[in-house]
This record gives sequence, C-alpha cells and structure tokens, in this order.
Amino acid sequence: MIRFLARRVGTMLLTALCLTFIVFFLTNMDARLETLAKTQGSVRMTDAEVQSWIVRNGYDRPILVRYGEWLGVVPGWTREEADGTLRGRCVDHAAVPAEAARFCGVLQGYWGYSTRFNDPVGKVIATRLGATGWLMLWVMIVMVPSALAVGVLAGMREGSRTDRTLSTGAIVTTATPEYVSGVVFIALFASSTVGLSPLLREWGLLDAPVLFQGNARSAIDRITFWNFTLPVMTIALYGMGYIARMTRASMTEVMTQQYIRTARLKGASFASIVLKHALRNALIAPFTVIMLQFPWLLNGVVIVEVLFSYPGFGWTLVEAAGNNDIELLLACAVVAVAVVLTTQLISDVGYVWLNPRIRIS
Repeated sequence: MIRFLARRVGTMLLTALCLTFIVFFLTNMDARLETLAKTQGSVRMTDAEVQSWIVRNGYDRPILVRYGEWLGVVPGWTREEADGTLRGRCVDHAAVPAEAARFCGVLQGYWGYSTRFNDPVGKVIATRLGATGWLMLWVMIVMVPSALAVGVLAGMREGSRTDRTLSTGAIVTTATPEYVSGVVFIALFASSTVGLSPLLREWGLLDAPVLFQGNARSAIDRITFWNFTLPVMTIALYGMGYIARMTRASMTEVMTQQYIRTARLKGASFASIVLKHALRNALIAPFTVIMLQFPWLLNGVVIVEVLFSYPGFGWTLVEAAGNNDIELLLACAVVAVAVVLTTQLISDVGYVWLNPRIRIS
C-alpha cells in the first residue's frame, strides 16, 4: 500500500506540473498580456506603450523562467527604476521592500495579486473556496443519501413499477441541465408574479413576497433555508440521477449473485440480505461516481453560482476569465487540479476498504 501511495503521489505531482504549465502558457500568451496591459493601463495605449508596460512588469522574459518564478523555484525578477526605486515580483507586494525574499511563488505560499479584486490571490481564493465548500457540503448531504436510496430501491426490485418510476425520474433529472432547472425553480418558487408565491400569498399562507430567495448572495454572510435551498436543489438534482442509475445497475447485478441466493435459501430476511450482503458490494461503482462529484461540484457550479449570484469559486473563475486576471486564473487551475487528483487517489484507496478482495498490484 505504501509503495502504491508513493507511486500515485509521484504521478499526481508530475500531472500537476504538466497541467499547471499548460494553463500558465495559455494565460501568458502575447494576446492575453496585451489585453492585461490595456486593462491595467488604457484601452488607447499604443503598441509601444503596451510593450513598455509588459517589460516594466516582468512579462518580457522566457516563459519557463516566469513559470519557475511563479512556482517559487527561480528567484523573482527585480529591476531598478530611473528614480532609484527597486521593483520586482517579490518586492512589489512586500511589507518592507528592502527585506523582500528572493523566492516568492506557490511553494512559498505566494499566489500573486488579483487585478480584478485588488487583493492577494491567496486571500481571494480562500474566501471564495470556503463559500463553495459550504455549497458543496449541503449538496452532498442532500444528493448522496437521496441518490443511494433511489438506486437501492430501484435495484432491489428490477423490472417492477417502482424500478421503472424511479429510473425514469433519475434519467429526467440527469438530462435536465442546471441552467434549465435553476430557471424553473426561480420561476416557481422565487418570483413574486408567477409560480407558487402569488398563490400562497392569495391563500394567506405566505407573508413574504416570495417563498424562496432567487439570489443567494446573502448566504455569504448567513446561510438560511430560504436563501440556500434553490442553488442546493439545482445542483443536487442534476447529480443525483447519475449516482442513482449507477447504484441501481450495481444493485441489480449484486442481487443476482450466488451468495445472495444462498442467503435467501437460508431463510434470511430480504432487508437483512440487502443491508448486510448486497449493499456494501453494490457501493463500489457508485463510490467512484460520488468521489468524481467533488471536482465536478468545484468546477461545475459555475452556472449555478452565476445564476444565483453566489460569489463562490465558480463565480470567481468567471470573473477572473472575464477580466483577464492571470494570477487568479492560475490559482483557480491549481486548486481544481489538486481537487481532481486528490479525489481520484481517495477513490482508489476506497476500493480496498469497500471490497477486500481487490488487491493492488
């Protein structure tokens, strides 16, 4: 197991380096640097002024050197201005420029400075990632138990009316993208002119203008049932169908195994057979799907966070891309890569725990 983990961690680090370099190269192309210069300076800058800005801010050196600086394995660039002041990657944002460190990259905990939010990237990422973390937590709390229950109930009685009904519902939820279900939820529950809210007010059952809030920005300060239900349900419904279908398929296969038939012949109750013998083996395939939900939630909530104005990680990614915030885009890429690789490692290790017959070669 230790050798397996060491190999996987080494592969993860190599994969992370390759992926971050690709993102670094794409975000530091000449066209994006010119756009950044005009965003920070003026849209009327001439080509000579753009080139001067690029040189002045250290973007004129080879891509590998800048990537090494960003990682923190190459000393940060420095340059003395005409008035004698010293500028550089490590100097510009140091509390005391004269005491600035030589290395200031990701390995040293320095992620750069966000041109969109005018704050250190590390602070922005920590805040927005925390907001998305709460959203992911509540989505998983709602989605995973519901999906497993639906899949197990459908797989227990293959071909029955219950199986057909639950399977059809799972397919419908998976086939409906978030931007459709989110808009439908807003129209039904968060509109003061259409949907359920006007009816509930007319019947005297609702005092507020709407039943649920269609804008989740207030959830940043305080999460409530009324401002967090719609974004959570929008994401949970979309992912629930896929997990339920996988669970149903695994449960159906397990219920036909010989040891299940033996347990039935011994007179074990149906509930005991399902809970003690079938469920654990049936969870191996759904476990992988559940682990894959974490990177999907982190990167796939972009639509939902923008739709409900929830300033989390996905919303920040859109803002960084729309405003050509290179340092923030790179930080988002690092976080996304780390989450994907970590969840894959956890899912591989989880195989052994769920089924001891699986051996790591």
